[in-house]
Amino acid sequence: MSFSTTITDKLYGKTKNGEEIVQYTFTNKNGMVLKVINFGAAITNLHVPNEQENIDVVLGYDNFEGYESNRCYFGVIVGRVANRTEGGKFNVDGKSYQVTINESHRNNHLHGGLRGFDKVVWKSEVKDNSVILTYISADGEEGYPGELTTQCTYQLTDDNAVVLKLNATTTKPTPVNICNHSYFNLSGKKSSIADHSLMINADAYTPVKENLIPTGVLCPVDGTLFDLRTPVLIGDSLQGVGGFDHNYCLNSSTLTERAARVSHPNGLVMEVYTTQPGIQFYSSNFLSGIVGKNNVCHEKHGALCLETQNYPNAVNEESFPEAVIHPGQVYDHTTIFKFLRN
Repeated sequence: MSFSTTITDKLYGKTKNGEEIVQYTFTNKNGMVLKVINFGAAITNLHVPNEQENIDVVLGYDNFEGYESNRCYFGVIVGRVANRTEGGKFNVDGKSYQVTINESHRNNHLHGGLRGFDKVVWKSEVKDNSVILTYISADGEEGYPGELTTQCTYQLTDDNAVVLKLNATTTKPTPVNICNHSYFNLSGKKSSIADHSLMINADAYTPVKENLIPTGVLCPVDGTLFDLRTPVLIGDSLQGVGGFDHNYCLNSSTLTERAARVSHPNGLVMEVYTTQPGIQFYSSNFLSGIVGKNNVCHEKHGALCLETQNYPNAVNEESFPEAVIHPGQVYDHTTIFKFLRN
């Protein structure tokens, strides 16, 4: 990967406690622009060159106040454990833990709890071609054991790729599953993703119960509406499924093999590469009525999320990939969102 990116910063706002929120702007040689803030380590804007214009392909808000509430998790890093943990309960090394329940109607712990990584100010610095954000989650925060030090690094390459590196270390055994929760719409407009085509390189997915917790079974996609191994028009799949909020078990967890590909009739394409074992495909089933940038009121299925992560509720499923890290171990994953034209 090559870099000739410039990085600037500006004051974006202040918390009620007077903490400064900084927005960092990356610009590469092609005019692609990535903007991130140190609140929730969020991606706020991603302007991708397309013919005669730059298209902002991520949903978000116009100001800091939007990210303070942000019940849809636009653009943020979610953790300590992304996705859902059933009943907010798990056992680590023979000890039982109860973390906060913040999806009360399903009795689940969701995306790190009431004050997860998306609701805190991260320490931030510019180093070489990167913005490095660091957050120290205290022992007992949201009910989790151990002090967890997490580092999130953003880069923008010369070939129009956003590189996200996540690593974490702990003082006690603890579950960890951290991901970015950006909402993408390659049209850059208020519109349904029904006209987007999607491929996910996965032979299996994890079907869910009524509370959206996986059953524990890996179900082959072959012969089902969940088969996205070749590009499928999302609108056709939505007619059959109704809405996606499902984890796909990736066939490869390397940066050399494509995990997912999204394309739009305007010619814009996004490819996803990751070292994570899974991708949660979410079709924005509850986006209706959410007001975002430019005072746009979004509609149901107005964007898609491709959350690279471990399988949901993995800490409670022995057959799922390991979810717990121990002192001396490093949680270390990379995801790349690369943009090109058909």
